[in-house]
Amino acid sequence: MTDDAPPFEAVTQFDGGAVTIVLRGRVENAAAFTLSGTLDAAIDRHPTSMTLDLAKLDFIGAAGLIAVTNAESRLASGGVALRVQSPSALVNRVLAIMENAETVRLERLLPEHGHLGPEQVTDQDVSTQRFASSLSTKDLRRVTSMPTDPDVVDGALRLLVELSRTSIRAADGVSVSLMRHGVLSTVAASDQTIMAMDSYQYATGEGPCVDASVQGHWFHAESLDAEDRWPSFTPRARALGIKAILSSPLRASDRPVGALNIYSRTAESFEVRDQKEAAVFAEKASVILSDAGAGVSDTAMAARFQEALRSREVVSLAKGIIMEREGIDAVEAFSRLLQRALAQGDPLLHRAAAIVHSALRMDTEAGSEDR
Repeated sequence: MTDDAPPFEAVTQFDGGAVTIVLRGRVENAAAFTLSGTLDAAIDRHPTSMTLDLAKLDFIGAAGLIAVTNAESRLASGGVALRVQSPSALVNRVLAIMENAETVRLERLLPEHGHLGPEQVTDQDVSTQRFASSLSTKDLRRVTSMPTDPDVVDGALRLLVELSRTSIRAADGVSVSLMRHGVLSTVAASDQTIMAMDSYQYATGEGPCVDASVQGHWFHAESLDAEDRWPSFTPRARALGIKAILSSPLRASDRPVGALNIYSRTAESFEVRDQKEAAVFAEKASVILSDAGAGVSDTAMAARFQEALRSREVVSLAKGIIMEREGIDAVEAFSRLLQRALAQGDPLLHRAAAIVHSALRMDTEAGSEDR
């Protein structure tokens, strides 16, 4: 099984004691070792500050995140903070899943403005949200609720596939199948052989992946040499060297929407421990899909998107009110709005709406006094 990853590049820039490392491409497989070596070499020069610029990074996997976390620990022991700058929405999602956002400071760009590098940021066209490390990703999820872009979801699922492949002892390959617009397709796979395995199931309309996605319960093919449930698919799988398959259903909005598929080249290789681990990863994927509204109809999703746009308008108004009242910039205003939402235990939108309503009431009362 091969893995054709786009090229990865890490460029280190020094400015006195300040170090900036610009990452480009995808941090997967061997690229993680390159990243680790680059970070270690920079830390060995005893920098006074270090920034990871992720504006041009497309994806970072589990091994890459471990390298970043190790670097953060080394720097922290010397009293230096690691700063992560301008991650894309996809990379942000990956960082949140790994809870890495609790140990580093992030700069996030509002999604409606697309992906902009720091050199493109102006006061007129984009607002930057800075979250201190005291705000955990659990806190952020509690006060935010927006439909998730499919690219962001797919990036999160790719990380989950990588983690499953590494964690489940018997796994030689892993994929995630997902129903979108009535069609079952593979949105994340460990390699091309696994992509072919899924494609054969879609083409024949049979196989554990298809059955788990449709019926909503897990299917375990212990040995394809003795398997007779999928007569059209099984010979194709055996021809590619696959001997056992474990497919666990993914659910969103209380209905099956896909499957997590674990493939092995060895018959009867999935022990009870492997089955339990697969179920745990399937549950994690189901949470991601539920948060993203994967089980919601296109019409309902469109309505959610319109509501999200209205929500952003309310948040922007509240941020402007705080800026005017307290004489601060947009970044600090958003940070204070978020802190107040957390302190009150309110969703961010509710706290923003309360500020807007309060300002409107004060304007109305002032207008009455003038008359």
